[in-house]
This record gives sequence, C-alpha cells and structure tokens, in this order.
Amino acid sequence: MANKIQYIKEHMEVLGADGKHVGTVDCTKGEDKIVLTKSDPQSGGQHRLIPIDWVDHIDAHVHLSKPAKDAIAQWQAAA
Repeated sequence: MANKIQYIKEHMEVLGADGKHVGTVDCTKGEDKIVLTKSDPQSGGQHRLIPIDWVDHIDAHVHLSKPAKDAIAQWQAAA
C-alpha cells in the first residue's frame, strides 16, 4: 500500500500483530508518524508517537507488524 499514512484516520484503533490494543489515532504528523490520543488508557495521559514503518496493513483498524507489548515499550512520547 503506497503512502499508508493517507488511509489513517482520527479515532481508528491501533492493534499490535497479536491483535491487542495499542492505542487510538489522534492524528498523523508529517509523512512518517502516527500520534496516539493521550486520553487512551494505554497512553498514561500523554500523546504517543509511532512510526508509519510499524504499520503492516490498514482496514477498519491500523494493524502493526509488532506485538502490542513491543510497540508500547518502543513508542515515543510526543514533545
């Protein structure tokens, strides 16, 4: 899928490769980052960033190529 970021919409659920919840899309940042909502229980009250490179495919959800536990351990806090 060319330019996956254009298919990612606000409020889409982000799932790990294991099908577990990672977060909820707030918005995208540039051409290579997804910003997750800070109101999601997983986020700890902060916006979190994940790279578009982690996205495996997109349907009604954003599916990552790594398990939820790994994605959460490696995401970045938004500045």
